[in-house]
Amino acid sequence: MKSFSIPFGKEVQHIDLPEDHILYALHGNTAAVVTEEAAAVRKALRQPIESKPLRDIVKAGDTVAIVVSDITRLVHTEVMLPVLVAELNEAGVKDEQITVIVAQGTHRAHTPEEDAIVCGAEMTRRLRMVQHDCRNKDTLSYVGTTSFGNDVYINTEALQADKLILTGAVSFHPMAGYGGGRKAILPGIAGFDSIMTNHSLALAETPGGGCNPHCDTASLEDNPFHHDMLEAAQMVHPDFLVNTVFTADGDLCDVVGGHWRKAWEKGCQDVLATGGVPIREQADITIASAGGYPKDLNLYQGCKAYMNAVFATKPGGVMILTLDCPDIKEPEIFTKWFFRSDLDQVEQELRREFLMPGFVAFKTRCIIASMKTCYVVTRPENFDIIRQTGQIPAPDLQTAWNMARKEVPEHYTVTIMGHAAATFPVYTK
Repeated sequence: MKSFSIPFGKEVQHIDLPEDHILYALHGNTAAVVTEEAAAVRKALRQPIESKPLRDIVKAGDTVAIVVSDITRLVHTEVMLPVLVAELNEAGVKDEQITVIVAQGTHRAHTPEEDAIVCGAEMTRRLRMVQHDCRNKDTLSYVGTTSFGNDVYINTEALQADKLILTGAVSFHPMAGYGGGRKAILPGIAGFDSIMTNHSLALAETPGGGCNPHCDTASLEDNPFHHDMLEAAQMVHPDFLVNTVFTADGDLCDVVGGHWRKAWEKGCQDVLATGGVPIREQADITIASAGGYPKDLNLYQGCKAYMNAVFATKPGGVMILTLDCPDIKEPEIFTKWFFRSDLDQVEQELRREFLMPGFVAFKTRCIIASMKTCYVVTRPENFDIIRQTGQIPAPDLQTAWNMARKEVPEHYTVTIMGHAAATFPVYTK
């Protein structure tokens, strides 16, 4: 027998499994951690990828717009932004010529306190902060229509600046393939209708077809969701990009800077190298954790574990998820979609008006439906809610394992994913 400790909230769940049945224990690959973050950012600005150094792109007197991610994203903007601004200052750009645009997408505006958390108190004191509002058409300008028929409207202040700089973080994304890069433009600072049109591409072309199979984690080549964003960013043509890259454990492992697309693509390669794990066989049972708190604070966050674990599991297999979910009913808009049983009707409504929480709920429910059974290890007060989603709750991992073991053949295989939300199984037959 082999012992495993699986993250669960702020604690762990323990289980002993027959060693000869274990197919994989998947973890992110080892990566060197960046200890001097400010120095790494400075190097990305001065030794960029397929671009002149930032100080050679801007000139004294330029107005500069810097797009930053909102508080829902792990970026380390509070470290990056002071270095970026110092470089601009040295090139002759004064503080009063710099505007920070918070790329909310469809999210709510920051409070002043949240601006300080994301950007640092000194930066919010020195620089003008703008909260992007995707629903305020008076602040948007049309830049063109993509080949997918998306009329793209972008924040006017970003377009009017002499120089536009994108920041963010590259990560796996369950629809766009990877986050970061062009996402700072669309959905980051785009209009609501442009965002909804783009996101609707994550649904299959034919009504009733469910999710578009090309819109998935680490998928870029035939991904319309990604290519639509790419076309929108090309219309805007940002002048420079700085993105951070993190390991599955949340440690900074790289900072990429330079051309808005080429530097981001290098970041994608880094993410795949650290979080992508090749597998040659899928398991009968996959035991997956989102990674513990705060990644399993609620089901909305925990869904990322399903979206990666499914790649490690045979179609019609069994998944066991350890999800503490102390705030299981939050956010309310997500849970309203997640607990609905008629998936055909959900798809129809998403086609009429695409909402990201609704789609995440829909895609996760489709994954659950594709499995023979999904067991969820969670706190007892969540049991009734889990049952509403067609899953089976369990008080601990051992109990879930005892039930799951009865549903698989005698010569079963099992894969363990302790940080499934940030570990991507790359299945190669």
